[in-house]
Amino acid sequence: MSAVSVVSPAELIHTMGARARAAGYRMARLSTAVKVGALHAMADAIEGAAEYLETENAKDLAGASALTKAAQDRLRLTPKVIASMVKAVREIAALPDPIGALEDVRVRPNGLRIGHMRSPLGVIGIIYESRPNVTADAGALCLMSGNAVILRGGSEAFHSNTALAKLMNDAGAKAGLPPDAIQLVPTTDREAVGAMLKARQFIDVIIPRGGKSLVERVSRESEIPVIKHLDGNCTVYVDEGADLAAAISIVVNSKASRPSACNSAETLLIHRSEADAFLPKVARALLSAGVELRACEASRAIVPAMKPATEEDWYAEYLELILAVKIVDSFEDAVTFINKYGSHHTEAILTRDHARAMEFLGAVDSACVHINASTRFSDGGEYGLGAEIGISTDKLHARGPMGLRELTNAKWVVFGNGQIRE
Repeated sequence: MSAVSVVSPAELIHTMGARARAAGYRMARLSTAVKVGALHAMADAIEGAAEYLETENAKDLAGASALTKAAQDRLRLTPKVIASMVKAVREIAALPDPIGALEDVRVRPNGLRIGHMRSPLGVIGIIYESRPNVTADAGALCLMSGNAVILRGGSEAFHSNTALAKLMNDAGAKAGLPPDAIQLVPTTDREAVGAMLKARQFIDVIIPRGGKSLVERVSRESEIPVIKHLDGNCTVYVDEGADLAAAISIVVNSKASRPSACNSAETLLIHRSEADAFLPKVARALLSAGVELRACEASRAIVPAMKPATEEDWYAEYLELILAVKIVDSFEDAVTFINKYGSHHTEAILTRDHARAMEFLGAVDSACVHINASTRFSDGGEYGLGAEIGISTDKLHARGPMGLRELTNAKWVVFGNGQIRE
């Protein structure tokens, strides 16, 4: 089922954008108490409507047979997913309000006090696929950071997103939010995406979340600054002298706990000195977890049951139970491999050598780098952000999981008592 619009997508986005701009100015001035109250009201509404949300989600799932298993997994609203959305909204409400916070204030010789103050970005446009929980996470994060938001979810999640947006809007309005603070584009017409990307007079930044084709289209066509969440080709490197028992559980968790997530591992690198002892054990554990292994020839010489890997496998974001495996001759080879083939999302080193671990942190050019921990911790909630708007693989203006602070910028503020410049 598709929404019916009585106006063109361009007219619709123009109207929504104008309303969002007006709401954004009001959002920037909301008190922390109003924002926190609205978030708790939204969490209560989502929690109390779990059965309704599952019913609406079932309508989306009924038409999702053509989607990949990974996409269907991201689309599904289970009781656990709904509970996690509620938890995330409440955690965001408990975080310090970034708006108005003063930073780096210094006193000049003339007595002026000069520093930065955190301010909202303004109006954020979010274009996303599959995940209905983005509606709740994005709405809550934008609210607490003082931004208005225009959400454009994928057609495959239309019923779920519409239900969530209505619950949040109704609860927010009763708690004192501007009525247009959180808007969901009420059409599945693909032209609405193009219209959003050209609405630079209303939207300050675009954040795409979805498959590579969506992100590339948004990056190519947008007339508005874009913060990208691109591929999640994450790597675990088992270093010389690593704790191999711990490494097995970390590798299996990184790959198999939720393979459809962007923070799941797609490549396993093993230092040659550990390959004979480690590879048979970790391969057995991974195969038992249903993981298909595609490996280099040196790895297959140790575990012949693994399939041959191609050059394309080193670049792949599988998002399913497939893992590429390679033996490397040195720490430097591991770093070079990651920087060449990785997507700059999340990498982990498993090592007992502190100096080597610290060198890895500096040498690997990725948004998130973990030491002796699963790549699956690369997540706004796990990082203590409450939730995330996405995991940026860009370098400007945010990198990694984007929480409240990443949805603000800094304005210069000057406090004087009558100074004039000579």
